[in-house]
Amino acid sequence: MKLVIGDKNSSSWSMRPWLVLKHFGIPFEEIMVRLNRPDSSANILAHSPSGKVPCLLTDGGAVVWESLAIMETLAELFPQHAMWPRDATTRAYARSVSSEMHAGFSDLREQMSMDIRRQSFGQVPTAGAAANIKRVDTIWRHCLDAHGGPFLFGDFGIADAMFAPVVMRFNSYAPKLSGAALAYCARVTALPETAEWIKGAREEQ
Repeated sequence: MKLVIGDKNSSSWSMRPWLVLKHFGIPFEEIMVRLNRPDSSANILAHSPSGKVPCLLTDGGAVVWESLAIMETLAELFPQHAMWPRDATTRAYARSVSSEMHAGFSDLREQMSMDIRRQSFGQVPTAGAAANIKRVDTIWRHCLDAHGGPFLFGDFGIADAMFAPVVMRFNSYAPKLSGAALAYCARVTALPETAEWIKGAREEQ
């Protein structure tokens, strides 16, 4: 199995399935394509029909692109791992907040792009970004209260991977968050696989 990813410092979409593979101990080969270079598009298209990263190449010959689709595929291929909550009602909620993250929060993405090496503490968010931050905080607090932590639905899963790049943004920009959200950011950041990703980002030229 191979996972084609972009730069670890900035490729938020690549981070998500990479964390899931690492967390659940699923062997894979990492194929790194450096972004924003003259040959980036050609190198990505050699693997991904969408011309974007990430892209999963399975042992069975399937080619899967888009982060959430990749993680859904991994959940099907490795059902022994509870990547989604086992309870159907809880799983539906986890899928909903994951899809909301996948499709929304455009103001947050635009103003606070993922840049792990960057520190921009004190940057005042726009009204749209502030509303996005408040919504993320609300989702996290609700999930943690409902399921007891330490992660959104108890144990680390796909929903946490979907929000991991937001944690990286909050680490860089330090917006005002609730105590529960700050503690959640610290737990996600402290995961061995997250630490490995951050180390890789800081070592990139």
